[in-house]
Amino acid sequence: MNLNCSLWQDNSMSVKLFVFTKFSEVTERCFLLFTLILLMFLASLTGNALVALAIWTNPVLHTPMYFFLANLSLLEIGCICSVIPKMLQSLVSEARGISREGCATQMFFFILFGISECCLLAAMAFDRYMAICSPLHYATRMSRRACAQLAMVSWGVGCMVSLGQTNYIFSLDFCGPCEIDHFFCDLPPILALACGDISHNEAAVFVVAILCISSPFLLIMASYGRILAAVLIMPSPEGRQKALSTCSSHLLVVTLFYGSTSVTYLRPKASHSPGIDKLLAFFYTVVTSLLNPIIYSLRNKDVKAALQRTLCKKKVVTCR
Repeated sequence: MNLNCSLWQDNSMSVKLFVFTKFSEVTERCFLLFTLILLMFLASLTGNALVALAIWTNPVLHTPMYFFLANLSLLEIGCICSVIPKMLQSLVSEARGISREGCATQMFFFILFGISECCLLAAMAFDRYMAICSPLHYATRMSRRACAQLAMVSWGVGCMVSLGQTNYIFSLDFCGPCEIDHFFCDLPPILALACGDISHNEAAVFVVAILCISSPFLLIMASYGRILAAVLIMPSPEGRQKALSTCSSHLLVVTLFYGSTSVTYLRPKASHSPGIDKLLAFFYTVVTSLLNPIIYSLRNKDVKAALQRTLCKKKVVTCR
């Protein structure tokens, strides 16, 4: 589909409307993708919402670990809601355009939730480290105030990075083409459309990726390394097996999330491929948000019991 960008430019010759590329010319394939992604979106939205609801409505779960899990669920809901609805629309409709302001808004919220999640996962790993490796100091080090501060810092860093990156990128001129070879306004495909020198913008993206993706990932690996060392010397085989099972599942999600984001934002520009970029983005936007409530919470007996109590209360209220 040839797109005449001149229709969407003002007197400054800067593109005012972008268009996402079509996923496939085969209608049946697009409909199949739409159905699959819609089901994953609804499952992720429901799972994360139920986890957050169960934690907030049950005082027994008002502990540091579950406080962070509730925040993680909220971040996942925000992330998929900022990306997936437009993606679903593009799959089944010819209305694949997005205004410059709409693209900037989508990018802002995506970066906000993504960077906040990177920081929050590091805080969660630190919480588990304190609980297992320093149990005597856990109650004082991970007080309610300390947990609230860690969560606020995570959200605050996400907000500042998002505001800075979005303003910096959309201060550029976009002279055309106006077709985004992606399913949402991610940083690399938008930068590829800018005209003029973007080396400073690319450097800024790289620095942010090092500070907000690689650094938290290294902290998580260090925390889990200490946790693993402590678990291996546990006298109880059952406790050791349970701890190893929990840590391995957590590490799977962490590796999937940080691995896909690191490859996207840290690899050289020349090695970028639209197909690979879309696949990686699908992992860190859709797949990890679907796995997080399953691995972190819904496998947890306390969360499942709290969820059952919450749903039972809702039924009783409805019946009355």
